[in-house]
Amino acid sequence: MKKIIIKPVSITNTNLYMALKKPSYVKYAPSWLFYALIWLIAQLPYNTLMFIGKGLGNMIKLLIPSRKKVVETNLKLCFPDLDENQRTTLLKHHFQELGLMLTQTIKAFLGRTRQLEKSIIIKGTEHIEQCLKNKQGILLVAGHFTALDIGGKALCNKYPIAGMYRQHKHPLAEYIVTKSRLKYASHMFKRDELRPIIKHLKAGGILWYAPDQNYRRGQSVFVPFFGRQASTITATHQMARLSKCAVLFFHVERNEQSPYYSLTISPPLDNFPTKDPIADTARVNQGIEQMIKKNPAEYLWMHKRFKKNPEGVKSPY
Repeated sequence: MKKIIIKPVSITNTNLYMALKKPSYVKYAPSWLFYALIWLIAQLPYNTLMFIGKGLGNMIKLLIPSRKKVVETNLKLCFPDLDENQRTTLLKHHFQELGLMLTQTIKAFLGRTRQLEKSIIIKGTEHIEQCLKNKQGILLVAGHFTALDIGGKALCNKYPIAGMYRQHKHPLAEYIVTKSRLKYASHMFKRDELRPIIKHLKAGGILWYAPDQNYRRGQSVFVPFFGRQASTITATHQMARLSKCAVLFFHVERNEQSPYYSLTISPPLDNFPTKDPIADTARVNQGIEQMIKKNPAEYLWMHKRFKKNPEGVKSPY
């Protein structure tokens, strides 16, 4: 199937192109040397990178005990029915997936993935096709899963999908990440660029978005996430309301054997958005929760999802 072309929305994004200015080789010499090493690693065969990734994950667990504690806390809160041995096993697998996330991401950014992408299973593309046929914008709602970048790249190479990003503090990291993603994403929006995003969706564009972290900016409400009240941004409701786009869930799973990745796109949410942003946001959390339950080890449990709490409720971290 040929890649579908959507007429791009005219967007002026000075900060984005400023980010693509190459940082000085002299000023950031150590960082450039580290980048060269990362680039070389990214050229290694996929199975070699998976072996390295699991080792990195085990090291992260040992070297960053504060994050191990965060993961332990999140797993206790979200999976209270698991016994201690089951949670220990899940924690071990999760840190291996974290290491794999690093090697998968550099492979997606800096390595060759064409052969890998040929074997990827993508389910639910008919839902995207129907929306595009109807000239309706699409908001692909995902969670922060460890294989998200490589799965997202595969889908972006099939459809013209824009992404949303958070700027990195280090100039070289900002340059590499943004430039790498722009090789396959149709555009990258900053999180606070609401007007260009709405314009993109109204024009029938596709936006890939993950609203499942505790963001400081934006309107948030407390809604259930694994049975606990979690501060959740209402942006999914707002973007759907303003643009009349369809909202679909997008899930990426890693497999131990080939085909190494499975991508699933859900049908558009019925009766979404409603007039109730709290109910809609709770529904989004429920959808992400269902995706997590399919393979809990691949979710980013290192994030302090329950850091912000309703008045009178102490942080569990």
